[in-house]
Amino acid sequence: MNMNYQTITLSVVGPVGTLMLDNPSKLNPLSAACLQELIEAARWFDQQHDVKAVIVRGNGRAFTAGADLAAFSDSNGFGRDTADAGRVMAEAITNMTAVTIAAIHGHCVGGGVVLAAACDIRVATADTRFVIPEVDLGIPLAWGGIPRLVREIGPAATRDLVMTCRPFDAAEAQTLGFINRVVPASEHNSELDAAASELAQTLAAKPAFVLRSTLLAVNAAAEALVATGGAHNDADSLVVARQDPESRQAAADYLQSRVR
Repeated sequence: MNMNYQTITLSVVGPVGTLMLDNPSKLNPLSAACLQELIEAARWFDQQHDVKAVIVRGNGRAFTAGADLAAFSDSNGFGRDTADAGRVMAEAITNMTAVTIAAIHGHCVGGGVVLAAACDIRVATADTRFVIPEVDLGIPLAWGGIPRLVREIGPAATRDLVMTCRPFDAAEAQTLGFINRVVPASEHNSELDAAASELAQTLAAKPAFVLRSTLLAVNAAAEALVATGGAHNDADSLVVARQDPESRQAAADYLQSRVR
């Protein structure tokens, strides 16, 4: 496995690993390159048989600003494989052998919410801002995000947050059941790091076989409640949306508003 990643950094200390989104100058965008590296990282961790828990976090001021907005400036090069990369990433994270803990701070946007939803447990700082802007971008929320959100927060809240594109904070996310724990905001996210590390160490002290069996049982039950199997069609919806004139105009308007 090539460890010379460009957008992420991996580390392992004993039974605990860290997968860090590491492009802080751009708020850790989920570019095509980053999605592929996340897929490779998930598979790499699966080969580290002594690792029982992996913390997924972002470097700098944000967890992630979501999908790279440059990908939506035009449709050139935006084929089905590109559109499907996020789904493959989310499934790779979901299926990791180790327990995954999303440590979220700053902004968690769009595809970043899907990445967080793909993790097993989620901890966030009190000042975290979540938003799912895809509809305003003229595209559907893809990557298997809809079924993941429906089974975490229910259909009513999913409709609200996805269709209105309104921001929501960590307290609301916890009330909805999306966030497991909220910690105080602190300088350099020390409270978040401590909480995520303590949780990872608590999990890593337990038998690996039982942890894995529990994850498999919970994931199977969740899949039975709301299946993600149809998410492979998300890529087709994304590609079609990029060709729809009204959707393309919405994307142009949104991107223009971001540079004002």
